[in-house]
Amino acid sequence: MDPATVQRRSDEILDGIATAVVTERSTLKTVLVGLLSDGHVLLEDVPGTGKTLTARSFANAVDVSFSRVQFTPDLLPSDVIGSNVFDEETRSFEFQPGPVFANVVLADEINRAPPKTQAALLEAMEEGQVTVDGETHPLPDPFVVIATQNPVEMDGTFELPAAQKDRFIVKTSLGYPDRAGELELIDRRAGRAASSPSVRTVCSLDTLTQLRRVPESIRVENGVREYLVDVARATRTDERVNTGVSPRGIQRFFEVVRTHAALMGRAYATPDDVKAMAPPVLSHRIVVTPDARVSGVSTTEIVDDILSDMPVPQLRA
Repeated sequence: MDPATVQRRSDEILDGIATAVVTERSTLKTVLVGLLSDGHVLLEDVPGTGKTLTARSFANAVDVSFSRVQFTPDLLPSDVIGSNVFDEETRSFEFQPGPVFANVVLADEINRAPPKTQAALLEAMEEGQVTVDGETHPLPDPFVVIATQNPVEMDGTFELPAAQKDRFIVKTSLGYPDRAGELELIDRRAGRAASSPSVRTVCSLDTLTQLRRVPESIRVENGVREYLVDVARATRTDERVNTGVSPRGIQRFFEVVRTHAALMGRAYATPDDVKAMAPPVLSHRIVVTPDARVSGVSTTEIVDDILSDMPVPQLRA
């Protein structure tokens, strides 16, 4: 698939989702980059900003199976991955798959569940399989988790551990629409009979599979590779940071930068791709020091400061 076709196909997907979700296009593109990079996406925002609608819209737009898990304080791991159930007729145990067995899984308000249930997703997200009573069950391909979480300051939430955050390739936030956007929400609601908007299919599974293969062919010059690594490594030496980006995070950063270049219609990556993807890829992988937390320093601010201070390489003509 040539670069122009990749850009056109991705724009069609984003246009389709934008018919239902009112938010910045750059936010939707970040989610799409995560999906095409064979990764998982974390959406953090206050309730009611369209996180669930966004996840469902992406599944509808690319014509794949979709399931939703509402995480609650009493949710058990078996409620997510499934369990072995005794069949009276056959007098044997049979595996009953849980909602995790879908192409796109919406883990809604994931940080409302206790850590044990959150951890039930770890093997699935990393290995593409689940293990129940010693037996391994492969998950469908593609398999993407779009998790939503409320801010940790809200009541009834459990902060995700760093090990689980690292499983998400990107993290972003929808935010509140501006005044024009909220007026558009009302206008759209007035023009339809259903309370929830729907998104038509704009991309087949075969096309999605082709799009997911394209980033592997994107060229990344040594200067851009060094810039990418230096930006990520700088998170480990910042005095406001307790734990910086891991080597796995750097590898995922590289994958996302290639995907972003593909969506921009190019066969090569540039420093601008690194700058665009650094905040959503690196911010949630950083653990700040207690002093920085008390001072209200956000990890996004730290990444922005690093990008401002880091010299940008010049590509050869």
